[in-house]
Amino acid sequence: MFEIIYNMLGQALPFEWARHIFMLNALLAVLIITPVFGILGTMIVNNRMAFFSDALGHSALTGIAIGVILGFRDPLWAMLLFSVLLAVTITLVKSLLNASTDTIIAVFSSTAVALGIVILSRGGGFNKYSRYLIGDILGIAPHELLMLAGVSLLVILFWGFLFNSLLLVSINSSLARSRGINIRLIEIIFCILTAVVVTSAIQWVGLLIINSLLVLPAAAARNITSNIRQYHLVSVAIALVMGVTGLVLSYYWGSAAGATIVLLTAAAFISTLLLRHLGRAFSGVKNEGAQTQALDEEILHSRNSSL
Repeated sequence: MFEIIYNMLGQALPFEWARHIFMLNALLAVLIITPVFGILGTMIVNNRMAFFSDALGHSALTGIAIGVILGFRDPLWAMLLFSVLLAVTITLVKSLLNASTDTIIAVFSSTAVALGIVILSRGGGFNKYSRYLIGDILGIAPHELLMLAGVSLLVILFWGFLFNSLLLVSINSSLARSRGINIRLIEIIFCILTAVVVTSAIQWVGLLIINSLLVLPAAAARNITSNIRQYHLVSVAIALVMGVTGLVLSYYWGSAAGATIVLLTAAAFISTLLLRHLGRAFSGVKNEGAQTQALDEEILHSRNSSL
């Protein structure tokens, strides 16, 4: 199957970088995972959960450490289990305790990171796991592409079923509760989805920058869109275009692919921010929050009309 895909890509992409199988594998990985980043990022930005997704990325170190202790050959499953456990724990503690969400996340995140570093650094063994810090998408294998495709399909299916409920919970939890929506269950499912995506991609993207790939495309899209459909489409488009462009540029520059993609996505955010302010200047809009308010109103309207 992959031979057919390689041949098709080789014919469609008559470039030097496309002659290498590792680049074609990396390209397929980018095409599979970046749209999911764009989709999930919209809700992460809406719910101001950037700190939460960052905590999931950093907790991967502890997952790796647990895998080492348990003797796992592939630490991915240990990372996945620990990230899901951490996501559920943070969500439950947040709903039970009357404390700041940022504080709760910071406590669990810092504890998890410290525990992982302590375990992995014993006997000087931390260096062998340093690749998880910056990632290596050029080393992805075909069977790992199938795993990424399965994760992406899972997210899309859940998104189709849960989007309306998740959107209402993020806007008005009291209204959601009055409509019979199990708020805690919806939050837990979303957090688990985020944990699965972060953990699945972290060894190729890098735990230091994976949160940026979740947040920046959606943040950039929010600057220039005024309704929920545009918001999602533009977020996915930015993630996809910057992902492919960053991968190709990293080949010619000899730089880390994940970091190059993040830099381009950050440039996209800055550009859209400038476009928003320039548009206000030319249109004479005085309210600095007009664009964001328009999107918030559209989100609420789209959710109410679907009830």
